[in-house]
Amino acid sequence: MHDVGKSYPLKPGAGETRGALEILVDVSFDLAAGDGLAITGPSGSGKSTLLYLLGGLEPPSRGSIHLDGTNLYELREEALAPFRNRHIGFVFQDHCLLPQCTVLENVLVPTLVAETREDFVARALALIDQVGLADRVHHRPHELSGGEKQRIAIARALVMQPKLILCDEPTGNLDRHTADSVRSLLLELHRRLSTILVIVTHSADLAERLPRRLHLAEGRLRPE
Repeated sequence: MHDVGKSYPLKPGAGETRGALEILVDVSFDLAAGDGLAITGPSGSGKSTLLYLLGGLEPPSRGSIHLDGTNLYELREEALAPFRNRHIGFVFQDHCLLPQCTVLENVLVPTLVAETREDFVARALALIDQVGLADRVHHRPHELSGGEKQRIAIARALVMQPKLILCDEPTGNLDRHTADSVRSLLLELHRRLSTILVIVTHSADLAERLPRRLHLAEGRLRPE
């Protein structure tokens, strides 16, 4: 990210001129393969917005965002969508699994629009095994615990072998013991696969386990 800013126009009131609400101001950082970054900050500080920009989901108002030599927002939408699918994985606070699909089918969801033909089923099964749920392949989400659902969400994020993993409060809805288990799994897979990992979190325990930490407040990123 280089000098990235994000603002939203405000509707002017009576006798007022139109202004803008600044969410992010001059945000810059570089990450390489294998790097892990935790972003902390108060609610409403723009942490999720920052993830949306990194994930190719929302354009910045200014500045540039490059991944693997590609400026995300110089791509046309028909090129950005497959680039995002191939290179970026998402883990949300709410697992966002499809209730009508099995564990295996949920992990395979990102492959449905893949532009290449690969043995995605074998890869999905291997990931499900790595997250410790090989015996739950044909179960549906309502048959899983909260921690198991989040483990499947992690497997889904990794199935396309992305270079960048973005996590928005990945342990926020879990009890302490389950959160610690999911946290350890996520970090272990990150180290093993040498992805770039960016986690937005309120959890001091999780943030402290990543090598880099930045704090977002008043639209600006600063070292903790």
